[in-house]
Amino acid sequence: MNSIALILGLPLIGFIINGVIGKQLPKIVSGLLGISTILIAFILTASKLSQFVSNESFSESLKLFTFLNVDNLVLEASFKFDRLSIWMTMIITGIGTLIHVYSMAYMWNDEGFHKFFSYLNFFVFNMLMLVLGSNFLMLFFGWEGVGLCSYLLIGFWYSRPEYGKAARKAFIMNRIGDLGLLLGMFLLIHQFGTLDYDGVIEGISQGKTSAGMLTAISMLLFVGAMGKSAQIPLYTWLPDAMAGPTPVSALIHAATMVTAGIYLIVRTQVLFEMAPFTSEFIFWIGLSTSILAALIGLKQNDIKKVLAYSTVSQLGFMFVALGCGAYTTAMFHLTTHAFFKALLFLGAGSVIHGVHHEQDIRLMGGLKSKMPITYITFLIGTLAITGFPFLSGFFSKDEILTHVFEHNKIGYGLMVFSALLTGIYMFRMFFVTFHGSYRNTHFSFDKVHESPMGMTLPLIVLAVLSLIGGALNLPEYLTHQSGILANWLKPILTIEETKHAISHSTEYILIGVAILVFVTALLFTRSKYVSNHHVPKDEESTGVQGYMENKFYVDELYNTIFVKPLEGLSDILGNFFESKVISPLSFGINSVLTKVGKLNRYIQDGNIEKYLLYMVIGVVILIGINLFI
Repeated sequence: MNSIALILGLPLIGFIINGVIGKQLPKIVSGLLGISTILIAFILTASKLSQFVSNESFSESLKLFTFLNVDNLVLEASFKFDRLSIWMTMIITGIGTLIHVYSMAYMWNDEGFHKFFSYLNFFVFNMLMLVLGSNFLMLFFGWEGVGLCSYLLIGFWYSRPEYGKAARKAFIMNRIGDLGLLLGMFLLIHQFGTLDYDGVIEGISQGKTSAGMLTAISMLLFVGAMGKSAQIPLYTWLPDAMAGPTPVSALIHAATMVTAGIYLIVRTQVLFEMAPFTSEFIFWIGLSTSILAALIGLKQNDIKKVLAYSTVSQLGFMFVALGCGAYTTAMFHLTTHAFFKALLFLGAGSVIHGVHHEQDIRLMGGLKSKMPITYITFLIGTLAITGFPFLSGFFSKDEILTHVFEHNKIGYGLMVFSALLTGIYMFRMFFVTFHGSYRNTHFSFDKVHESPMGMTLPLIVLAVLSLIGGALNLPEYLTHQSGILANWLKPILTIEETKHAISHSTEYILIGVAILVFVTALLFTRSKYVSNHHVPKDEESTGVQGYMENKFYVDELYNTIFVKPLEGLSDILGNFFESKVISPLSFGINSVLTKVGKLNRYIQDGNIEKYLLYMVIGVVILIGINLFI
């Protein structure tokens, strides 16, 4: 059997079985089913990866059926393995397996255990369809599928109305972005007569369309990426997505949904290279998002909200790299981010589990003695994201900063500022959570406990990956040759990436700046939150800090501009149009039909003599018409 069909089919089978009969299965069976489907898919993907390594010309594809064949437009339900799709599949199934293992312990006492694993499997299936599809059609189906799954999982605990609202918000905001993607696909069909990636690339290389049309298409595709990957102005759904169980947060933020926008641009990078205006727009949107989210993260006290804004900010880093044309670098940071962000979210879940579902870092403190494994692994994740030398995040973030330095010096200064903010809000969260004295009066410190092995084992694996993940693309100044990922993606990048034009001495200075930023953030936060025992205040801040604490009132702005007018319109339609127009019209039609029915009841009463009389009268009328007309 085709391995692509197996990799796609296994999560789908897990979704169906747990969804249909999971409630009748023992929890251990339901959980192991969900885990094993993703684990086997990971093993199969790893075997295909090894075939790519041993045979550069290796390829594998799968055509299921012809979706549409009208005139010259042929749309296939087809999939393929290439170097980009297999790299993404390794991340999705690898990180996904660890999250599934973690979920078995984290969700064990939940009544919807089987349903949760069913949704997780379906989430992975849709993400695999998105990255393995050989055309925009399959990408779109996977794109919409992960949107549906995010709605189901964010609102998983649907008994709480605010969770349902968060799920609805995520669903609606993603539909806005999806409209852009869909319009971009329509333009691709109009210009190139195909949605196949290879066909689009060939059409661009043959000059079948104008530069203006390429800009329009690329801008529309980026609107789709804005929604899925939470960039300004479509970013506000992602922090609210924390309403779902913590493993969901890890899956969305690290391995699946939010990486879709990055993947889309890397997959179609030739299109964006031919649209320099769009690339520059992506650069500044990513930079603005990175700084805005980092500023908001400085004043958040919910441990998951801090990490959520961190994800938005780090996605901004990736888009900045894409705007510079550094596609390999963006994929490198996507990969390392998957390691340390999954670690941080699952670590946050471990903390929440250990302190009886408390999420406010102001009510934590001193947890390192009670939760040593969580503490050490969380420290590694924090060091990785803040750029501790030679950890995974150090190499990927440094590579982005180097490209930005070449691209725009002002942009470089702003990105260094964003990196500094990252260090401050991450160390702030870490020190307030694990150091100092315990501050929760509602849950005894004696009851605080380390999480079970089912939760700590994935943390340990992810911590190791966060430590060594930088080896996937070591810089040339260390190895004097291109990194592993750069060599891996080179055959499928249609536009060859330029190497750094700066000298090694300048590169060493930039590395020194990055290390200085890390040390500054560490010393500042350690002095404030450890040495001086500072704890964020309960009362609301004022001035600039008040704006940061209230997320710059963006949600309130959207609520005023979009939500309230629509609610007002619905009230008008409901209270006036429905009551004054729709209801009278429907009741009037009903009354007329009722009267007609009553009249027919007298005519059709089952009396055969009357029917014969009616028939004779009808015949006479017809004869009369024929005689006189």
